[in-house]
Amino acid sequence: MKTFTLDEAQSLLPVLEALLKRAIEGKQAAEGIEGELSELSRRIYLSGGMKVDVTRVARQRAEMETQLQRVRESIAEIDSIGVQVKDLEAGLLDFPCRIEDEVVLLCWRMGETAIEHWHTVEAGFQGRQPVDERFRRRSASGGRPN
Repeated sequence: MKTFTLDEAQSLLPVLEALLKRAIEGKQAAEGIEGELSELSRRIYLSGGMKVDVTRVARQRAEMETQLQRVRESIAEIDSIGVQVKDLEAGLLDFPCRIEDEVVLLCWRMGETAIEHWHTVEAGFQGRQPVDERFRRRSASGGRPN
């Protein structure tokens, strides 16, 4: 497992934020199309059938699949960097970090200007604590090899 220093994780935020936004926008677009298709199905059912623009529906389904592929690719790219997507809707990312021979997770949420929290693997988001000197010292000294 790749681990990051605080500085390394911080330096990745612009790229990760762009990927996260792309995934969130793709998910929202796919959900919007899915809602339209569900509403069409409901109207067909309630009316006992109706004339449907099959070409338009096929385009919508293709667009929905394109958006979902965009989401999958963005999440896969984040994952390939070694960062964990914990909650796409909240824009929550975790960065494995080794501190005092223990792997903990630096925690960042979309909208935060910097990585300022961490938690143990077991505690999760509810166990977030402020980043302390242990993380800053490790970054300033260059950390240890991963």
